[in-house]
Amino acid sequence: MRLAVVSDIHGNLPALEAVLAEIAHERVDHVVNLGDIVSGPLWPRETAARLRGLDWSTIRGNHERQLLTLPADRMGPADGFARARLSDDDLHWLAGLPSTLDLGGGVWCCHGTPVSDLQYFLETVTPDLGQGGSPGVRAASAAEVRDRLGAVQSPLVLCGHTHMPRVASCGDTLVVNPGSVGLPAFDDDHPHAHRMETGSPHARWALLERTGAGWLVQQRLSAYDWSAAAQRAAANGRGDWADALLSGRVGRTEAQACG
Repeated sequence: MRLAVVSDIHGNLPALEAVLAEIAHERVDHVVNLGDIVSGPLWPRETAARLRGLDWSTIRGNHERQLLTLPADRMGPADGFARARLSDDDLHWLAGLPSTLDLGGGVWCCHGTPVSDLQYFLETVTPDLGQGGSPGVRAASAAEVRDRLGAVQSPLVLCGHTHMPRVASCGDTLVVNPGSVGLPAFDDDHPHAHRMETGSPHARWALLERTGAGWLVQQRLSAYDWSAAAQRAAANGRGDWADALLSGRVGRTEAQACG
């Protein structure tokens, strides 16, 4: 069994198209989309239209939940931008997506963790941003991963949300985050200020194959026209996204761009 796993597209249509082109050259049995599909200052409606016609297993992320349930005055700028541009058909499609999914065959999917679409699975936020160069986040310990896994016992668990490609073993379970197709860096301030940075502007996804020895995981990087995506973000008032899309690192923060 071969799986292509994508997550956190965030309306970045050219990044998605580059990943789609690479997936087309692989002998995959299934493609899984782990959510945070359209929110952001890029191409939300066009991205939804492209994905709705694909036969993918798709779950919703925290951004789908937020743009579907929050009043406009409580939405963040990424959700508000997307919500204003999505069609009724787009919203109906997003509303029908599950929050978690058991694919069968020992494969289980969530956006954040099994119990929360906002919790980081394989990273832990720390209160030391900037101290000694710390990004304010570290890899989760084995005990933290085990605790977040909870009652889920599938041999393979797929997660997204943090935008950071990472793999961790927890007993007989392998937890895989493919990284983000659409946004290679961001800053946040919950529960403490921190930065998630992949260090390059590539679109990221994962190719997994079940072998006799277990799951083989390839973390993939796809090149695309990230300059065009950055220009789109800047034109829509999001210099922070433009910086992240060009470099894979946080330049201007969301507060600086939207304040």
